[in-house]
Amino acid sequence: MCIVVKGLVKRFGSVVALSGISFDVKCGESVALLGPNGAGKSTTLRILAGLLRPDAGNAFVCGFDVQRQVREVKACIGYLPEDAVPFLNLTVRENLEYVAVLRGLNDSVVDEAIKLLGLEDLADRRAATLSRGNRQRLAIALAIMHRPRVLLLDEPLNYLDIPTQEAVIKLLRDLNASGATILVSTHVMSVAERLASRVIVINRGSIVWQGSMGELRDIAASSGERIEEVVARLMG
Repeated sequence: MCIVVKGLVKRFGSVVALSGISFDVKCGESVALLGPNGAGKSTTLRILAGLLRPDAGNAFVCGFDVQRQVREVKACIGYLPEDAVPFLNLTVRENLEYVAVLRGLNDSVVDEAIKLLGLEDLADRRAATLSRGNRQRLAIALAIMHRPRVLLLDEPLNYLDIPTQEAVIKLLRDLNASGATILVSTHVMSVAERLASRVIVINRGSIVWQGSMGELRDIAASSGERIEEVVARLMG
């Protein structure tokens, strides 16, 4: 397993963000965490990225404990937070070069990331001058540039226009086909359908259902409901 989550609990004051969730993601899988805003999706990804400590439970990424082996975890993942903000005073290229230096990568990786996300015409623009959609493209480039074993993506299609969404979906599918494990958080059913083969439905900090996308479609077909209606019913 590339991701193992066992009984994660996280509280923010009196608010229970996660109430003991458990799930696994096999290496090479593409899995969606699907649920409404405030369900606990982003909290889960932040714990897996080593940015937030759980109050109880354990999690492992690439075989490393996210609490005790944070450096090793960060070396094997690419993380795209929701509403990611790059270094605004740096250009697109400088943002990528800075992260490349931190990860011990060469300049060819920077050029490849610029090309993959179609940032050639924006490479010398300061991030502060970019539209929100173009900042999102830069944030995705920063997450994937080192070809990580595991990608943790929080609402990756936010702010992107339709053609760019299609390009990013193709890119993520190609990375998955080449062996990358993907865990994507989204509240949009169509995003989960296009990016994942398995779905974990989460609501109010608890997992209410998990299974393959095919199983979810079968439930919809047998009940005569749309797949979005099935998910809404599962979430209660």
